[in-house]
Amino acid sequence: MKTVQKSAKKSAAKSGGFSAEERQAMKDRADELKAARRGGSKADKEAAAEQAVVDRIAEMPEPDRSLGQRLHALIKEAAPQLKAKLWYGMPAYALGDDMICHFQDAAKFKSRYPTLGFSDKAKLDDGTMWPVAFGITRLTAADEARIIALVKKAAG
Repeated sequence: MKTVQKSAKKSAAKSGGFSAEERQAMKDRADELKAARRGGSKADKEAAAEQAVVDRIAEMPEPDRSLGQRLHALIKEAAPQLKAKLWYGMPAYALGDDMICHFQDAAKFKSRYPTLGFSDKAKLDDGTMWPVAFGITRLTAADEARIIALVKKAAG
């Protein structure tokens, strides 16, 4: 029976089923929405959301943890109006209800490198085609300056 179950799981994954990482991300999102509906002041909710982001970054393996910590500081410096919160279990930054950008560590979906991504709400439009996600393996001073400029532009 276990062989049949394993075979069915493999078939589901190959035919468009969700991976374990995707299912976890959906569970994380449901938990985030529940937490947002709980009582408390707006300031308390924002502080709890910020702490959840800091805690999530602290859980990341190196070197993603250091990248996440530095990105968090850069984003908060570049656009203090953005509020940190988790989004599908990833550190993200929102303007009101609009998610502007997020950091996806490599382990999240077993990727080769972490990414800094921007949503369609980010004001990064440039002609008819522009990047919305950047792979990051380390941060140079030039990279940091580019990220600051992108976040400022994205937050409008």
